[in-house]
Amino acid sequence: MKWIIVFYLVFMSIFHNVTPLQPDKNFKKGELIYSNNLSNPENIKGWIMEKPGKVEFSEGWMEMYSPDEAFHHVFWCPETFPGSFIAEWEAQNLNTEAGLCIIFFSALGKNGEDILDPSFPERDGTFRNYTRSEKLNCYHISYYANGKDKPDRQIAHLRKNSGFNLVYQKHPGIPTDSKKVHHLKLVKNDARILMYVDDRKIIDWTDDGKTYGPVLQEGKIGFRQMQWTHFRYRNFKVYTLQ
Repeated sequence: MKWIIVFYLVFMSIFHNVTPLQPDKNFKKGELIYSNNLSNPENIKGWIMEKPGKVEFSEGWMEMYSPDEAFHHVFWCPETFPGSFIAEWEAQNLNTEAGLCIIFFSALGKNGEDILDPSFPERDGTFRNYTRSEKLNCYHISYYANGKDKPDRQIAHLRKNSGFNLVYQKHPGIPTDSKKVHHLKLVKNDARILMYVDDRKIIDWTDDGKTYGPVLQEGKIGFRQMQWTHFRYRNFKVYTLQ
C-alpha cells in the first residue's frame, strides 16, 4: 500500500504539475496592514476599475457587475502588499446562472513598476493583458468557476503569469449553485500559496522558483469577474505573517 501512495504523489507532481500537499503550518496573522469593509463609496477612493465593471453599495456590501454583461473587469486595490501575507474577505453570489471570480495577487511590472502607475500601459479587462502580458507578472486563483463558456467547472485553478501557466487544480472552490456568504482566505508565505473557502483548503502549492521563473513577491491585489458575474464583497483585510 505504501508504494501505491508514493507512486500517486509522484504521478500528480510530475504529470499534473501539482506539488503534493504539505502539512499545514500554523499561519498566524501579524500586523493588520490593510482593512476595508467595502461598505460605501468613500472606502474605495483610489481603487481602479478596468473597463466596464460597476460597483454599488447596499446593506454594508459592495456589489460588482458589468451592466448588460458588457465585458470582463478587474477592480484593483491601490495598496502594494508584501511577498508574504494573509488576505481575507467575504463574498456572496447574486447570480448563480453564470459567473467567474478571480483574485490576482503579487501583480507587479516585470521591471518592478507599479502596474497602476499612469505611465503603465492601459488594460481593458481582456484576460491576456494580465495572463500573457509582456509588461507584468502575477499569480491568480479562480475560486468560483461557472462561466457561460465553461459552465459548472467547479474546480479552482491557480495560475502563474505571465504565461497563463496552470500550476494547481484539484479541489472545488465556491459551489456554483451556492447563494451563501462565504469566507475566503488567501495565504502567501513566500513561495507557498494556500487558499481556503470557509476553512476548506482549495489550493496548496509551492513555487519552485525555477519552472516558471522566480517566485513572485510584492505587488497589487485585484478582484476580477467575467462579464456574467454579479457578486458582492465585504470585509477585505490583509495581514502580515508572524
